[in-house]
Amino acid sequence: MRELKVTPIRNGTVIDHLPAGSGLQICQVLGIPRSGSASIVSVVLNVPSESMGHKDLIKVEDRDLRERDLAQLAVLAPDATVNTIREYNVAEKIQPTLPETVTDVVVCPNPRCITNDNEPIDPEFHVTQNGGGVELSCAYCVTHVPNPLSRVD
Repeated sequence: MRELKVTPIRNGTVIDHLPAGSGLQICQVLGIPRSGSASIVSVVLNVPSESMGHKDLIKVEDRDLRERDLAQLAVLAPDATVNTIREYNVAEKIQPTLPETVTDVVVCPNPRCITNDNEPIDPEFHVTQNGGGVELSCAYCVTHVPNPLSRVD
């Protein structure tokens, strides 16, 4: 039997139930670790999971996720759970909900979209649930993104 050894964190956030192989991309989108931060970050990839087969998880010391972070996470990993840790214990456990719109998660795949034209415009997408997944539609050119995680730049 294999044993998983990851150091507990005193205060911070644990993001669990991420699709296997997505942990590093999600860290990039959420800005983990923050520039200049000395906080410990653990990214555990391809962990066996009874419900998912395999999963990733992220532990971030001394950081709570903001509403914007939770919206971005919900789009990239709709089944994720976020545990807020206080004094080594889970103080709160939530599953982020899908927003109606989201910005700065992915780049529009349409090369002619104004968001890809060196204009000072952040990519913005309308969010819809597509079966068990999420689909995005560019607010500017209406290009569809059926798998947002595949478009993380």
